[in-house]
Amino acid sequence: MIESRLAGQRDGAPVRHNVIMTDETRPLLILPGEGETIEAAGVDHLFRLTAAQTGGRFAFEEFSLAPGTMGARPHVHHGHDEYFYVLENELTVHNGDGEVTVGPGHLLAALRGTPHGFRNAGDATVRGLCLYTPAGYEDYFRQVHDAVASGAVVDDAMLNEFRARFNTTPHVVAAQD
Repeated sequence: MIESRLAGQRDGAPVRHNVIMTDETRPLLILPGEGETIEAAGVDHLFRLTAAQTGGRFAFEEFSLAPGTMGARPHVHHGHDEYFYVLENELTVHNGDGEVTVGPGHLLAALRGTPHGFRNAGDATVRGLCLYTPAGYEDYFRQVHDAVASGAVVDDAMLNEFRARFNTTPHVVAAQD
């Protein structure tokens, strides 16, 4: 067991991770389909690497978003960076002051303090990759999933409450004239 501080921790208390120790002279091989599957707020996540496997350095996931699904309303992370890479179909991305639609091969770097959000406005499932650094935000998805499994209703208030635990705030989009 190791201790690390996640940038998203508000109280500064250490977070304990069970770390899978590997022979550092050999890479960690994750086979196709392996990882932790979490469905949260309409997004299917397959976490290929989590804080437990990277010592808290980063988390890496594959995600899929069904047609017509809001992946995440505009928000700002104050404790971690996110990198989205689109594999299949088109993802509509909020970029701070508007939206842009991106397709396969596009990379979105949402650094700390950068407003962003995403949705699938198309008619086909979007698949992509996401990297979080440092790791820890995967716990947000676990907590949302567990709350819904216990009967909670997903709405903006519920998601904002959970996001606040991970140093993430909503981004209010100014009305267009």
